[in-house]
Amino acid sequence: MVDNEDFTNQDTWRVFRIMSEFVDGFETMNRIGPAVSVFGSARTPTSDPYYKKARKLASMLCDAGFAIITGGGPGMMEAANRGAYDVGGTSVGLNITLPHEQITNEYQSISLDFRYFFARLVMFVKYASAFVCFPGGFGTLHEFFNSMTLIQTGKADPFPVILYGKSYWGGLQTWIEETMMHRRSYNKIDADDMNRFYVTDSLTDIVKIIVESHALDKIRLANKGHKSYLMESGEGTLAGHPPIPIVRRKKQSKAKSKARKKR
Repeated sequence: MVDNEDFTNQDTWRVFRIMSEFVDGFETMNRIGPAVSVFGSARTPTSDPYYKKARKLASMLCDAGFAIITGGGPGMMEAANRGAYDVGGTSVGLNITLPHEQITNEYQSISLDFRYFFARLVMFVKYASAFVCFPGGFGTLHEFFNSMTLIQTGKADPFPVILYGKSYWGGLQTWIEETMMHRRSYNKIDADDMNRFYVTDSLTDIVKIIVESHALDKIRLANKGHKSYLMESGEGTLAGHPPIPIVRRKKQSKAKSKARKKR
């Protein structure tokens, strides 16, 4: 007998719901070809200069042969989808169900809906050749730092992560360098970690970086001896090595411990 509790609210049932999001995502996204994930604030109005820049960049990237992936909402996401739509490119929106309803933009040629942020985040990473972050809030920072974590730890092969807007991102770049790095003796990251992302005000430079990186990826994929792809796991990250187990000391009996102290 099943009690009155809705079974779909139990964790065991959620596994199937999560699985369905991954299956739908993999089946749909696997067909889009090379793509760039574009992030930025949903609060950006159409009159904002950054909105116009994101729209222009998306058109440029589509003309260079890339699809555009966004979170499917308004603001900067709409700008990027719109730019792709303007030139007849592939415009993907990975929409998310939120407590406060997200309004999806109308410029999506491919649209997927997600309940879970982590399933959606896998699609952003797995099917993108690069990330471009326009000015945004916590969500944009999450996507940026998640990419830094995957690249730094070797769970993903390095890919271009570009922050557009020096006046917006410059303060974060300085804090990472002066506080997280060794300059103030915190030593939380290495100097090489500063080379894992770019900060720029040039749309042309962004397209050039992404096009050149994608060309190198094609060469690397053609090299069958490249060990990373032999180690690729099912969800698209690199499997790597299992953790090294901690060798723990055996606890001594109290009698033996006292005998040692007397010696």
